[in-house]
Amino acid sequence: MFASTEPLPIKLEYSIREIKKETDDSTYINSILKYGDQDGNWLELPVELRVRGNYRLKNCYFPPVKLKIRKSNYKGTLFDTQKRLKLVTPCLTERDRNDNVIKEYLAYKIFEVVSPYYFKTRLVDIEFNELRGSKGKVHLMKGFLIEDDKHVAKRYEGKIYKRRVHPLQQDDLASVRHAMFQYLIGNTDYSQYDMHNVKVMFHEPDFIPLPYDFDMAGFVNCSYAVVSQIGTKKLPITSVRQRLYRGFKRNPALFQQVRQEFLSSQSEIMAQVDACKGQFELEREFEVARDYIFDFFKVIADDDKFQSQILKKARTQ
Repeated sequence: MFASTEPLPIKLEYSIREIKKETDDSTYINSILKYGDQDGNWLELPVELRVRGNYRLKNCYFPPVKLKIRKSNYKGTLFDTQKRLKLVTPCLTERDRNDNVIKEYLAYKIFEVVSPYYFKTRLVDIEFNELRGSKGKVHLMKGFLIEDDKHVAKRYEGKIYKRRVHPLQQDDLASVRHAMFQYLIGNTDYSQYDMHNVKVMFHEPDFIPLPYDFDMAGFVNCSYAVVSQIGTKKLPITSVRQRLYRGFKRNPALFQQVRQEFLSSQSEIMAQVDACKGQFELEREFEVARDYIFDFFKVIADDDKFQSQILKKARTQ
């Protein structure tokens, strides 16, 4: 499933109205997911679907979806062992909708470069037949599948932790890498402590942050993105395109170690971005996204900027 970087062609059919009305965290609707194999054949996989998320569920035309697949159905297929998966689709029916999906997918791929612990993802080309009474409307969309958190934990022989763990009690190196990554993509829509868009995995003897959901990041730059206010503190930025380091103060040597890791990974990160150029529909969207990532490296390569924009911005509470 996740070994290939080629988009997987899939077909889905359901009513947006029904899935919003009839499903919740524990209630699903039945559907059939069709996917293309290497020979161009379409294979059918019975799945159960439900809505997920908060902001996107309330504000998007296409609600984010979670898939559940029974073992008797996934066994021996491309989806083998994938009991649950998230499906990320465009939010709105706007011109850059598919490019926004590619940028969010790229955020996951960038995190793979800078962290040994991450969610696996797979691009999909979606033919979605939206049922509307006796009629239907076909939408051709980009999307991607995300590995379930329990599957991630099993892969690392860890366990997803349900209780709050303060970031300063989480693994030092993993936490600084995580905060630096969030700064790279210009994301403030997360909280390690409140586990908002971050899962915490216990991997003996450490707690490891696993970030997800990056549609509010400046790198993705969705039309609906707003500066997130986590808790009661108002952030000192007015646009999601503005970067703000949200990590905590730690040993300065850790910051320098992570700084060098990111600088050493620059070529690999830019290669990840360039590898997806052909997936973009609008060349300008690709160019702006690429420049945004490149600007991050200008900051961390400059001693004064690294001091003023990261070290001095590190939080104490």
